[in-house]
Amino acid sequence: MKKSKIGFTAGTFDMFHIGHLNLLKAAKERTEYLIVGVNAADLVFSYKKKYPLIAEEQRLAIVEAIKYVDEVHVMDSLDKMDAWEKYKFDTVFIGSDYKGSERYKQEEIRLAKVGAMVDYLPYTESISSTDLAKRVLDDEANKVYFKEHLDGMK
Repeated sequence: MKKSKIGFTAGTFDMFHIGHLNLLKAAKERTEYLIVGVNAADLVFSYKKKYPLIAEEQRLAIVEAIKYVDEVHVMDSLDKMDAWEKYKFDTVFIGSDYKGSERYKQEEIRLAKVGAMVDYLPYTESISSTDLAKRVLDDEANKVYFKEHLDGMK
C-alpha cells in the first residue's frame, strides 16, 4: 500500500492510552507526514456535555511528544472539511468504530470532491478514556486509596 503524503487525524486524547497510541502509530505507518488535531475543551463539551479531565495544553503536549506525530494543532471544529481547508491532507484517519456512520459517509463524499480519502484504522477494543475513568471510580480499593491520599493533600 502506497503511503499518503499528508495524513490527518483528530481526537480528544483525554487520559492518553494504548488505543490512542495504536491509532497514531497505524496512521503514521500509512502517511509520510502526520498532522494531529487535539479537540479544544469547549469543542469537547459541545458534543460530550462534559469537559476533558486533562487540560487542553497538557493533552496537546502529550500528543506532540509522540514520535509518530509530525505536527499538532488545537481543533475548534469536528468538520473534516474545515481541517482540510487548513492542512490540505490527502488522507484522514478515523477509528474503524465510526465506519458506516452517517456522519462519515457524508465526510467521505465531501472529502472525495477535493481529492482526499478517509482511511479507517483498527479500533482498539476494550479501552477508552471513559472506561478508564469508570474503572478507577468504581473500584472499591481505588476509592479507599484516593480518599486516604487526597484527604492528606488538603
